[in-house]
Amino acid sequence: MDSKYYIVILALVAIIAILPLAMYSGMGEDEGYFGGADGAAGEAVEETGYEPWFSSIWEPPSGEIESLLFALQAAIGAIIIGYVFGYYNGQAKERRKQQKE
Repeated sequence: MDSKYYIVILALVAIIAILPLAMYSGMGEDEGYFGGADGAAGEAVEETGYEPWFSSIWEPPSGEIESLLFALQAAIGAIIIGYVFGYYNGQAKERRKQQKE
């Protein structure tokens, strides 16, 4: 591919990454920005008076450990998905190679 194509893609990625930070500069979670959907959903559920019917067997000792486990889970999922895509891509390449012979 042409190197101009990659430069345009990199410029678009940079704009998409930087634009929201510039638009909401100085605004934090207290103003409702950059808050997660989980937190908003939890607050909405608590407002209804719902009481959980069971508690977790184990809770992470800190928020950092919880984030680490979440990131680890996401990485393992990404590896599995990448392996499956690579496996099927390799099979397709081998099939094309055999058809040419």
